[in-house]
Amino acid sequence: MRCLPLRYSRYLLLIACVHASMMYGVLQAADSLVLSVDTDHEDSLYKVGEEATFLVTLKNGKQAVEEGKVSYVIDDFLKSGKTGGFPAGELALGSEPARIVVKADRPGFLRCQVTYTPSEGKPIKAAVGAGFSVTEIEPSMPVPDDFDAYWAEQKRQLAEVPADATLTPVDQANDSIASYDVQVPCLGGAPVSGYFCKPKQAKPKSLPAILWVHGAGVRSSGLGTAVKGAAAGMLSMDMNAHGIPNGKPAAYYAELSAGPLRSYRNAGNESRDTVYFRGMFLRLVRGIDFLTSQPEWNGRDVVVIGHSQGGGQALAAGGLDDRVTLIASGVPAICDHSGEVVGRVNGWPKLVPRGADGKPEPKPLQASRYVDAVNFASRCRAEAIMSVGFIDGTCPPSSCYAAYNALLGEKQMINEPKMGHAAPSHIHKAFFDRVLEHVTLQPADAAQPAAAAN
Repeated sequence: MRCLPLRYSRYLLLIACVHASMMYGVLQAADSLVLSVDTDHEDSLYKVGEEATFLVTLKNGKQAVEEGKVSYVIDDFLKSGKTGGFPAGELALGSEPARIVVKADRPGFLRCQVTYTPSEGKPIKAAVGAGFSVTEIEPSMPVPDDFDAYWAEQKRQLAEVPADATLTPVDQANDSIASYDVQVPCLGGAPVSGYFCKPKQAKPKSLPAILWVHGAGVRSSGLGTAVKGAAAGMLSMDMNAHGIPNGKPAAYYAELSAGPLRSYRNAGNESRDTVYFRGMFLRLVRGIDFLTSQPEWNGRDVVVIGHSQGGGQALAAGGLDDRVTLIASGVPAICDHSGEVVGRVNGWPKLVPRGADGKPEPKPLQASRYVDAVNFASRCRAEAIMSVGFIDGTCPPSSCYAAYNALLGEKQMINEPKMGHAAPSHIHKAFFDRVLEHVTLQPADAAQPAAAAN
């Protein structure tokens, strides 16, 4: 092997270092670019007919980038850009934010998505949503005339199934908390399956109850979540969405997800009696049956909490069961299945397909009305806290607000103009803080407070 003279080796090393530093400088510059789009209202809320202005900026560190262009497109989650009747195009960057002005002619949301493509590196994207008269968003179809009668009959049939729970002790680190795997028979083809935890030293009739419900997917119940509720002084059950066994290896759930539960969200969607969510919702009632049958339940407080599919379940529980006193529903799914009937996007799971004529298929459309969380919300008198992402393409904000507006009790919405489909830590904290407030702010002569975990 031929060796280079030392002076050539040093020269090549210098060239390599210069090249690396130049490359690092390019990456560093690209990494420091921040593209943002905001609205001219801090809360991103407007009235129908009012102008909303999207403000686009690109900065390199703290310095505005004044050369180049950004592309943009406006959509309403169903129609997009010029073909959908909305603005789209390019904007020149400058010392002041680039501006895009829009209006809405009916209650709903518009989303602005912007993209900057640097000379080196990947495109940079940003988005924000604007809401217009959002508290005036109405259900896309009326509640079926026999909605209440139908679900009363389902609950009557459920009550005939003995709620003989099987509790199997499970280990976890907190010695002051009793923990169990729980299985309870139910209608709908699967049992309630969850982890149940409670403080060991709790007195009879002393504890509120909390039911944690799951987002989309196929997984075990979460023991840690159940422990969290019990550590805060509650009867706490984390219930998986499908009535499947808990604590199995990951491969077990992956096999279910790829096999029998692969398309569960659309299973049986041509009939209210076979649609998958019928069984899921009946398990909510049976889960509440179990919690309220515990001798430690205070006879007063039942909380149901979840995000996405779990948020939709929380709404359903509040409408199905008047024992529920608070729901915490994050970016809820299973809302506004019939949105396209009035020209707005359906919520997840897009339960109603379009036919060959481009219109919603009649049978799934009719069945979906019996499992629409918007309709359950219209029966829910429980207190409620919800969250919504203004750029959420999975559970669109119009579907979330259709449910929120239908709620009958005291309610609060956490608006997130730049959030997509997410459940960030600050929303988890806000929800749990609201839960603790709900179960502890009681009249002085009420039942004794929950026992603290020792």
